[in-house]
Amino acid sequence: MQWANAWACWCCTFAPLLCTFSNASIAPEAQRPLQHSQHSTLTSPLFTLHRELVEIQSISGDEFNIGSYLATYLANRSFHAELQHVEPLRASEQGHVLPCDKPKRFNLLAYPGQKRNTRILVSSHMDTVPPYWPYEVRNHNDIWGRGSVDAKGSVATQIIAVEELLAAGDIGRDDVSLLFVVDEEVGGIHGMKRANDLGLQWEAVIFGEPTELKLASGHKGMASFTVKAHGKAAHSGYPWLGESANSMLIPALAALDDLEFPSSEKYGNTTLNIGTMSGGVAGNVLAEEAAASVTMRIATGTREDALKIVTDAIKNVDERLEVETSSAGYGPIDIDSDVEGKTWPWRKPFMPSYSQIGFDTITVNYGTDIPNLHGDHKRYLYGPGSILVAHSDHEHVKASDLEQAVEGYKRLILNALEP
Repeated sequence: MQWANAWACWCCTFAPLLCTFSNASIAPEAQRPLQHSQHSTLTSPLFTLHRELVEIQSISGDEFNIGSYLATYLANRSFHAELQHVEPLRASEQGHVLPCDKPKRFNLLAYPGQKRNTRILVSSHMDTVPPYWPYEVRNHNDIWGRGSVDAKGSVATQIIAVEELLAAGDIGRDDVSLLFVVDEEVGGIHGMKRANDLGLQWEAVIFGEPTELKLASGHKGMASFTVKAHGKAAHSGYPWLGESANSMLIPALAALDDLEFPSSEKYGNTTLNIGTMSGGVAGNVLAEEAAASVTMRIATGTREDALKIVTDAIKNVDERLEVETSSAGYGPIDIDSDVEGKTWPWRKPFMPSYSQIGFDTITVNYGTDIPNLHGDHKRYLYGPGSILVAHSDHEHVKASDLEQAVEGYKRLILNALEP
């Protein structure tokens, strides 16, 4: 839909849902009962919001319930909530199969004042990787569950930070807006890339991803491609009558594993991962087709530079092999980290050092939505939790890190608003 009519569409299309989801209650399939008495120890608005987000399954392609919850939560707190409905994911885009009768998902833009075009944008993503893991508290401080780190920890702490700054009068209602998108885990296909249709510009955008409470000064680039081999099927007892596509593909993959790529002082080595392999139909049949999907994390140079290195290496093994490259990808992304240390009026007594000194900085190897959002704005990347446990069956974040992240986001917002 067109963003110019988004608020009208909210009133027409989402108001009925607001009744259903009133008082921040959500549909039964989007809410799981509390399963551990320890949950009662984390009862502040921050931990309640974080718990309710993690309890909603929101694998890429299935973000309607979490989007509906967030739209209701923010509308109930006097935010304007605009929905940008987006296309469903195709199976080839999401890597997993979802029922085709899922309600239509959307990106969510929310702003507390009358202006959509605020000075600062605070953003993260609503989707997670599969599979879903339920919410659980361990040792009174460790919060487990899919998305607890990536990136519902960022979503919850960003919202609470903005709410607290507004309540304290530290920011105006037209200073900051929130944007929560779908599809980040699958390259931002219909998420942040579609959000460019907002037609808005900001002075700074603060992106939320797990950075261990450090300010990221950059992240590696990425590129993806598929290597395909076409052989000739034959009975395995008579291999000279055909040619195995598997046997054609394997030497090329071995050559990729042995490649040396350029490196950089800031980002280290470019790395390559052979993620999936497929080929053949049976053990007694020479494979007619074979393929492997590969992803690179680029430390220096452009996406095109990196893809030329791998394409040349593959063709050097066998000219007949095909290399299909994804249109997505980019070189290393440098990110702003120019936040000076200073004491803010909202500094908490038990966090003096955190409020008075500059952020530690870090570079990360994962991709983000940062290159997907166009514009001449400052770009910051920050959030609670570690990427080293994200996407795993032991994804978890410390409750104390969530509390610190609220303070960190406050500080980034205030710094970005300074003249």
